[in-house]
Amino acid sequence: MSTANLEPTVNAHAAHAAEHEEEDHRMFGFIVFLLSESVIFFSFFVGYIVYKLNADSWLPAGFEGLEVREPLINTIVLVSSSFVIYFAERYLHKENLWGFRAFWLLTMAMGSFFLYGQAVEWMGLPFGFTDGLFGGTFYLLTGFHGLHVLTGVLLQGVMLGRSFIPNNYQGGEYGVAATSIFWHFVDVIWIILFLLIYIWR
Repeated sequence: MSTANLEPTVNAHAAHAAEHEEEDHRMFGFIVFLLSESVIFFSFFVGYIVYKLNADSWLPAGFEGLEVREPLINTIVLVSSSFVIYFAERYLHKENLWGFRAFWLLTMAMGSFFLYGQAVEWMGLPFGFTDGLFGGTFYLLTGFHGLHVLTGVLLQGVMLGRSFIPNNYQGGEYGVAATSIFWHFVDVIWIILFLLIYIWR
């Protein structure tokens, strides 16, 4: 075989390797981003714990505590969505786009249900952001997390839309993997928040 015949093959392998190297760098950068988000949430968690342990009066006057039933339902829905998005990714790896779209859309619906449940809870609470340390930290923590859930749902919408571009997701897609990891991160953060705010009395 001549050198001229080998050149296209070598160039193709080089381009393929360069593409994977670029994906690795993007994913590394995304992981670093999530680590920085973890530091922010961790600082909020520490602040919440310190304030609660040292406050003379923690709950707003006349308020006995948060209801757990509805937030627990929202928690179950949100955490379950991590399993749903996993199955969506599995379908994508099998190049079954309709299976991917169905489970991906179900994940979006579950995230939207969580946001709706949080909005309903906020509207029914008898205290506001300025009602003591508990009021301030409650709305800050749940609101900041809710912003991340909303971001995740919007990103999922973008990834769902891109699945309709012909041949766009052949062999997998970095955006789908990154969005899925972000969603798992959001779910883990909420479990910690739920334990801190609703379970720890």
